Amino acid sequence: MNKLLLTGLLAFSTLLTFGQNKEIVETKKAPIPIAPYSQGVKANGMLYVAGQIGLKPETRKLVEGGVEAETTQIMENIKAIVEAAGAKMEDIVNTTIYMKDIANFAKVNELYGQYFTGKFPARTTIGVANLPGGANIEIAVIAILPKIRRK
Repeated sequence: MNKLLLTGLLAFSTLLTFGQNKEIVETKKAPIPIAPYSQGVKANGMLYVAGQIGLKPETRKLVEGGVEAETTQIMENIKAIVEAAGAKMEDIVNTTIYMKDIANFAKVNELYGQYFTGKFPARTTIGVANLPGGANIEIAVIAILPKIRRK
């Protein structure tokens, strides 16, 4: 009975610890949020980067030049947040891309691919009717933090 109680308490305390291990990631090299969310959150050895649209960090305005310019700005913003968390682009394990016009898929792929060294993260691309701020594309990522990276 005592072993069962001890095991239960240990499991419960472990679950409580998971919820408390959360750190907000902020950098001036990416735009400050335009709504109530964080640029990134570290939790339990993972980094969750909020969906980024092509905003310039200095102005919080959407870059001009369409989906290509937006994709490049988004990837630079993501890179800044990932690096502020102490990780690298190669640590990204999952990406979700939201696009207003899926016909831009090839253009986005070409630019997106330049930010990785060949070991690409898992990815989902979703066509949507609209995005915040009149953006054409939004990208969110999840990365594993280096201290628990597996070889």
